[in-house]
Amino acid sequence: MTQNISYFIEVLGIIVFTISGAFSAMQKRFDAFGVLIIGFVTALGGGTIRDVLIGFTPVTWMRTPDIPILIFVTGIITLFIKNYIKNLKTTFVFFDAVGLGLFTMIGIQKGVVTGLDPGICIILGTITGSFGGVLRDILLNNIPQIFRKEIYATACIVGGVIYFLLIQVIDKDLSRVITISLVCGIRLVAVKYNLSMPKFYA
Repeated sequence: MTQNISYFIEVLGIIVFTISGAFSAMQKRFDAFGVLIIGFVTALGGGTIRDVLIGFTPVTWMRTPDIPILIFVTGIITLFIKNYIKNLKTTFVFFDAVGLGLFTMIGIQKGVVTGLDPGICIILGTITGSFGGVLRDILLNNIPQIFRKEIYATACIVGGVIYFLLIQVIDKDLSRVITISLVCGIRLVAVKYNLSMPKFYA
């Protein structure tokens, strides 16, 4: 059951972050190849950095050929439904928030399986959830969201802390669902109500 939940989380995370990246590229008027590349980087950037940091090489997507295929198919489908997607004003924010929650949980799980300290697991979850978006924004010539006032990485950290508290008292699978929902919810609420971290000036 646990393995099935983990696999489902990873597949869903890859799909939603691919859509997020592809949608962002289409907003910048990239061609089809560019859209697929941005979708690929968004979906796998954070996980690739995480795997390199923990010495898990070749990285996950190189070990699992199904992952690049899934990203390619998702990207192609996104291209075909672009006219529908672009009419949804909240599409980018929604998919980005869902992907953030899912990938944060994936990163935390990787750290737990590796036997790392909870604090390091939370850092890995934050990297997994955030750094695909960082690479996406850099390639799109945008300031990465994680470095702006927006609540982004903070949502990952809060979710990670709550996860390790929850598994002390309730089932791990339920803890994962709650954590993913919490990270996603924090991100969406922050965007809706324009909540932000304090800014500092030199």
